[in-house]
Amino acid sequence: MFELDNVMLSRLLTSLTLGFHIIFATIGVGVPLLISIAEFMGIKKKDPNYTLLARRWTRGFIILVAVGVVTGTAIGLQLSLLWPSFMQVAGNVISLPLFLETFAFFFEAIFLGAYLYTWDRFKKPIYHWFLSIPVVIGAGMSAFFITTVNSFMNTPQGFDVKDGALVNVQPLVAMFNPATPTKVFHVLSTAYLTSAAILAAITAFYIIRKRNTEYHKKALKLTVGSIFIFALLTAVAGDLSAKFLAHEQPEKLAVAEWHFETEEGADLILFGRLNEDNEVENALRLPKALSFLATGDFNGEVVGLDQFPEDEIAPLWVHYMFDLMVLIGFYSLGVSLLYLIVAKVKKWNENNKWLLWLIVFNGPLAMLAIEFGWIYAEVGRQPWILRGYMTVAEGATTSPNVGWMLLLFILLYTVLGIGVVTVLRKLFKNNPAESELERHYPEFTAKGEER
Repeated sequence: MFELDNVMLSRLLTSLTLGFHIIFATIGVGVPLLISIAEFMGIKKKDPNYTLLARRWTRGFIILVAVGVVTGTAIGLQLSLLWPSFMQVAGNVISLPLFLETFAFFFEAIFLGAYLYTWDRFKKPIYHWFLSIPVVIGAGMSAFFITTVNSFMNTPQGFDVKDGALVNVQPLVAMFNPATPTKVFHVLSTAYLTSAAILAAITAFYIIRKRNTEYHKKALKLTVGSIFIFALLTAVAGDLSAKFLAHEQPEKLAVAEWHFETEEGADLILFGRLNEDNEVENALRLPKALSFLATGDFNGEVVGLDQFPEDEIAPLWVHYMFDLMVLIGFYSLGVSLLYLIVAKVKKWNENNKWLLWLIVFNGPLAMLAIEFGWIYAEVGRQPWILRGYMTVAEGATTSPNVGWMLLLFILLYTVLGIGVVTVLRKLFKNNPAESELERHYPEFTAKGEER
């Protein structure tokens, strides 16, 4: 490992940190909305099952937020330690969104604390629900501001270059660059989708384990319904993202689709393999679908990799990351639609094991889709760290100690991962939902027994 150069070691360490952090960041953005929806439904329907959902999800969410803070801080440190040349050049541009992201987190944390410690403190429960709204907004703001940094790295603007430095910076122009709308839309929709998928998977697993209570049934319907809605939004975001790439980053779309030659009526290639002559074999081709995806016209022209220098083309294996991400997205949409259809037919049982197992598998698959999408987004931009201005090699540190840092962070994330699983397991294992429902809402439980 220590024979690897500093550029590769820096990339590995940054990838490790981002790959670990994105789990908590995704859940941190998506779960607050589901908590808010659950509590609102509890108030509207006067059903404590939904209110208890919000209570329990909040307790688990707090643990994940704490770990997210640690890994998020590590990312900030690594930007300066591993990519000093990049920060020297672009630091004065991305400092505003990075500061605003920190502000958004504090905004969220303040209201999250108030929300957590004021259960049953209000005569009207709706007042407590109001506290969830700033938490949802704060989580969304954090995602927005940090995504603008990544967007800027893909389509930089809002500055002039003088003697290798970025001057005359217009921070708002830099933040609202061409990549921002589609990236923010995609990040938010996938965060909500993935969070719903994970919560649905946990609930489905409990039902399989004979915990088929009203609480779990209602939790499953809420989360699977959310999956369907956000999967549709994610599909729309993906379509808009493809059209954006075709216009602003055609090389990134071309490498994802193994589109080597510029042509009209381009086919969409799914999976397959490349031979020694870079010819695609054993792939599923959808005639003219890439042209439609990129331009909205089945005969539209799609720019190929033949229009770009070889040293500015990303690794071709990102094609698989793109395909896996899209395939899992459609799996989520299909499974959620199937569940909703089965639930509507009285003669069918939506809680049968084969359907529940499909929902269980959807949880980890949705998280993998986030990882695959992130890999495609970052590796697909190679060789640039700041597209058109600075390569990854130019931005990396020259320190000889990156290898040791990599080992230390592997150890740190192993400990954090094990710790999170252990704490969450103990938090809920000895405190089943049924007992908590009876403890917090004895009148509701008594009425249920009378019926």
